[in-house]
Amino acid sequence: MDNHALKNKMMFNAYMIKERKEWYRFFSHGLIHGDWMHLGFNMLALYMFGKELEDHYARLFDEKGILFFILLYVGGLAMSSLYSYERNKENIYYNALGASGAVSAVIYSFIMIEPLRPLQFMFVPIDIPAYIFGFVYLGIEYYLSKKGNTGIAHDAHFWGAIYGVVLTIMIKPHAVSSFIDKITGG
Repeated sequence: MDNHALKNKMMFNAYMIKERKEWYRFFSHGLIHGDWMHLGFNMLALYMFGKELEDHYARLFDEKGILFFILLYVGGLAMSSLYSYERNKENIYYNALGASGAVSAVIYSFIMIEPLRPLQFMFVPIDIPAYIFGFVYLGIEYYLSKKGNTGIAHDAHFWGAIYGVVLTIMIKPHAVSSFIDKITGG
């Protein structure tokens, strides 16, 4: 099988999932990327947020922390694609690839735990609190998803982020009150 055929077999394609029951595509698309820059951005973001978040989970859950981190990442990959699945299951031409939804889950779990951490938008060297960054980024992704025709699965970024927040609250229920206390100074 050549690289192009393998790529086509691994890409997220809702139609193929529905018609051929190729459920693995909910996960396999996260193993391939459009180019080195796409992969690089995802890996840089995962590196920047993932290790500290993984350490936080280890402090909370001891050796089970890694399992929660894996659940966050792998679950984020699948859950970030559900919206696209529903929206495109009759569209044989819709394809997506990359791990951006999973990375968004990691970033937003981090934001729930460290809402005041200074973050910057790429190419805008101004520190802003993580929670403000998170709200602005979600707004941008929501808008671009609705606008469409960008060639980027903005809905995967958006829904991956939502999954990251929801899972964090589920495994650490006091995350909400802690988040609010941190941003209000309470």
